[in-house]
Amino acid sequence: MRTNRPISPILRGRRAGLLWVVLLAVAAVLVGPVGSARAATDLDKVAAALRDDPVYVDPAASDKLSDSEAARLTEQIRAGDVPIYVAVLPDDPSYGDDAVFDRLRSEVDRPGVYAVALGSRFGAASDSSVLSGSTASSLAEQNLREHSDRPSAVLSGFVTDVQSAARGGDGGDRGQDRSGESGGGVLVGFLIVLAVFALGGLFLVRRSRARQRQEEQAELEQVRAAVQEDITSYGEALDRLDFSPSDPDVTPEMLDDYQRALDAYEKAKDASAAARRPQDVQAVTEALEEGRFALAVLDARREGRELPQRRPPCFFDPRHGPSVRDVEWSPPGGSPREVPVCAADATRIEDGLDPAVRTVPTATGERVPYWDAGPAYGPWMGGYFGGYGSMLLPGLLFGTVLGSSLGGWGYGYGPGWGYGEDGSSGGDDFGGGFGGGDFGGGDFGGGFGGDF
Repeated sequence: MRTNRPISPILRGRRAGLLWVVLLAVAAVLVGPVGSARAATDLDKVAAALRDDPVYVDPAASDKLSDSEAARLTEQIRAGDVPIYVAVLPDDPSYGDDAVFDRLRSEVDRPGVYAVALGSRFGAASDSSVLSGSTASSLAEQNLREHSDRPSAVLSGFVTDVQSAARGGDGGDRGQDRSGESGGGVLVGFLIVLAVFALGGLFLVRRSRARQRQEEQAELEQVRAAVQEDITSYGEALDRLDFSPSDPDVTPEMLDDYQRALDAYEKAKDASAAARRPQDVQAVTEALEEGRFALAVLDARREGRELPQRRPPCFFDPRHGPSVRDVEWSPPGGSPREVPVCAADATRIEDGLDPAVRTVPTATGERVPYWDAGPAYGPWMGGYFGGYGSMLLPGLLFGTVLGSSLGGWGYGYGPGWGYGEDGSSGGDDFGGGFGGGDFGGGDFGGGFGGDF
């Protein structure tokens, strides 16, 4: 008969130790992948948020930048003409420290200046087409030194300096502490310019201006043909309208829509006649975009349909009128991005057909898609799409001839109708390099966990 002997304390301890080893091994297998997957997912969420709003504050870092401060920073960025993305994140090694800049740039997939507050550290990186990476890093360090006890001031000052530097300024003229240096530099520069003029530099300046005027005139003539085609097309749409203001079923709202459409036509013609530079045609296409939306609203009222939302024109041809939704599209040799399209082009793409693309004349007389026609068409496109947020055009154009010629940003389009800006540019189309991106230069103190 077998008897039950008591288990010795030593054996019991060995079994317990073995159990802990097994549990720890299982935990290591499970926790490792979950942790890395969480970090990747979190960065995906950060990038998705930044495509809609240029400022993202992680809930775990909300003590570093309040909602109101983040909102003011967003307004400051959107009021400028430089694509800046700011992420305030908790100190988490899964972000990869300095690698977070490249990872975030890849996820957001748009050219710009990327500023990251990671726990108690702050740094920046940039696409060279927008601003040199070394300049972005330098401005981050500069503002960190000056405002280390006020995180919101660090970020606001950084945005101000980046916008100034991207426009050709020195990025350091905000404070009185630098006014003496900048004032001395301006005085020296002014004296040098006077000397150049005195020695005959005025002749060179005049010759340069004359050459610039000739180039602008050539570009204006190039794009004027497309502008006239747009005006003619819109006039034909008015002729086909079959709308009688005296009809008894016409409502006051319909009359207002119709008047807006007529006013837009006259405004476009007047702006075209007054155009003297390529930039002047933007007023023409702005009027035409407004008119086509008025016609779309009028059609909906007459047919008893729900009024359309204010959306950008069809990307493939703005003459198609307001878009109805976004579809994925890639330019030849480029990467996919979401573009706003009309119902007809959306159906063509779903059926595997090519969209009805707008072609325009080039300097050689050849007709090509407008996004491959060069910088002369920048203001033309800006009039159609510039009112829908400063982040829309870079995503639509990146990787195209027009996008490259505008440096990824173009003509300073400001915030407009609040259209959801979720177009992407594609990692394969990165132009000019992405540089900077380190957390040197001190701690991000004050409200950033005490040592930001």
